[in-house]
Amino acid sequence: MNKARRTAITAEVAKARDLLAQLSRCATALETLKDQEQECYDNMPMSLQESDGGEKILDTATMLEQCVADMDGAINEITSSMDEIEEAVAA
Repeated sequence: MNKARRTAITAEVAKARDLLAQLSRCATALETLKDQEQECYDNMPMSLQESDGGEKILDTATMLEQCVADMDGAINEITSSMDEIEEAVAA
């Protein structure tokens, strides 16, 4: 690997890290919204929890939770890969 490619790789990894930071902020925001949906559901009377509206709130909270978990997993995998790339470029 020559110096020009090494510099280009380093620059692209830095861009990817910036994107991951944005993704992480989105995941945090979605987790907050999930918590709000769950709290709304938890504070409903049982009769409303069992209604279509209550089930929709619970389903949304569940989907948000899965989405955040998927995002966190992707962030961790990509971060690990980028760490390995940086180690290879530095060697």
